[in-house]
Amino acid sequence: MPGDRPFLPPVRLLPDAELARDALAAPLFSRAVRLARWAGPETRVGAGGELIDEQLPDAAEVLGLGAGANGLSEGDGEAYASEAWRVAVDTGLVTVEDPDEQAHGRSDEGAEGRVTPGEQLGVVTSGAPRDILSLWLDALDVVFADATAPVLDDLAAAIGADGEIDFESLDWDPDAEAEFLEGVLGNLYLLTVTDGGGAEGPVPLPVLAASMIVPDDMGEPTDDVLEQVSEAMMQLDEQFRLLEPIGLVSYVPVDEALMVEDASDGTFDGVPDAGSLSVDEEDVTRYGMVRLTPLGLYGIRARMLEAGVDAPVVGELADKDAHALLDGVARFPELSARAETERWLAGRAPAEAARDLLAAARGADTGAPLRRLHCQQALSLVGAEAGAAVREVLDDAELGGLARVWLAELGASDVPPPPESMIFWLAVDTIAAQLDAEGEPDELQELVEGLVGQHSGFFEAAWRVDHPATAEVLEAMGRLHRDRTASKAARKAAFKARSRAGG
Repeated sequence: MPGDRPFLPPVRLLPDAELARDALAAPLFSRAVRLARWAGPETRVGAGGELIDEQLPDAAEVLGLGAGANGLSEGDGEAYASEAWRVAVDTGLVTVEDPDEQAHGRSDEGAEGRVTPGEQLGVVTSGAPRDILSLWLDALDVVFADATAPVLDDLAAAIGADGEIDFESLDWDPDAEAEFLEGVLGNLYLLTVTDGGGAEGPVPLPVLAASMIVPDDMGEPTDDVLEQVSEAMMQLDEQFRLLEPIGLVSYVPVDEALMVEDASDGTFDGVPDAGSLSVDEEDVTRYGMVRLTPLGLYGIRARMLEAGVDAPVVGELADKDAHALLDGVARFPELSARAETERWLAGRAPAEAARDLLAAARGADTGAPLRRLHCQQALSLVGAEAGAAVREVLDDAELGGLARVWLAELGASDVPPPPESMIFWLAVDTIAAQLDAEGEPDELQELVEGLVGQHSGFFEAAWRVDHPATAEVLEAMGRLHRDRTASKAARKAAFKARSRAGG
């Protein structure tokens, strides 16, 4: 996976036991297991470990894919059997002894390999869920390699007289092909987890292809870009057809009626809505629809972690301390942050959790304002049982304002009024947190203008606030406020704040 991918939202994963059941039920993996159990010393394979042609009909029958089964075309069942056998061999479900080693010292040097049960076969029945998932990931690697391999006809044509493959004549870069598919799957993962850790709807294939081809700053795509998107759609259509049987994705293929090839370049005869790469709702499925399955989410995240990409999962902060929780959820979407906090609170006594959260919210570092914002949100999940702990910090310079706001929202009628210095400190702290969390959205503009409107002489008091982010906040307020007079006052106050801090 690309190492420069932006921060990924956390993903919601099913329990390992459920994912392992999904792995065992994946059609290709299931077939590989069945062939491994069927195979034995009498199974005949070639020098590369592949089933010989004469053996394929029997293998297909074992899988219930014999001639005429399930409406399969002639040869389809044998192709499925061959694919499943390759997975069984490459994952260690079966072991094929080197025929050359068997033939050593004997006259039958053309001997075929000998098949024995592989060490990994026992994992299927007696392994822990995580062991089964590890085996499934190995199978995914096999299928991924197949999906990024050149077309067999092209590969055969590129084999020279010496038996070596001329990769240059293939116009095929294995690293580039793998990187492209990794990028596509990474984008699909990001689209899936952006909304709270999991999405129900599939992604249209044109949208996914465009995410890899169309530059972010491009308005209407050019004909050349549309042609590239079209080619990418055809390529992805074939790749997703290969990846679906291993359980990675659920895929509705491109309607074959749309795949009218142009004689000169082999692209689609048309790309949906060339201006926006969108399609009518009624026709969207004709262009291919794909989504990651729960098992697919697990698989892509595992590949990301292996590549060194930070791919958090909801629940991984549950056994961490309060400081780690508040720092960790700082970049989570709202729904994911709430789910993570609920899991963290579930294992703790309410009063103790509230005190730990308040203690973790203190600090003058750049992340402290956002910690305090998430602390307040976490305390709302604790409810009234946090009341005593919150009242303990009413006089705290950093937490007193937060405590008063929280108690007021709870409906408490005996909250002491805050001193003016605390009001302005809380205003600066709140804006600093919002700037860190969201940049400068419209909602923050309304907050800024509301604060200035409520307090006459706001900027004259605000520049004196003893907060590490005072100058930065005032500069942002100058950018955000739509009134020119207020904007100028904010910039002037920011200058005073910097001069005060420097002095």
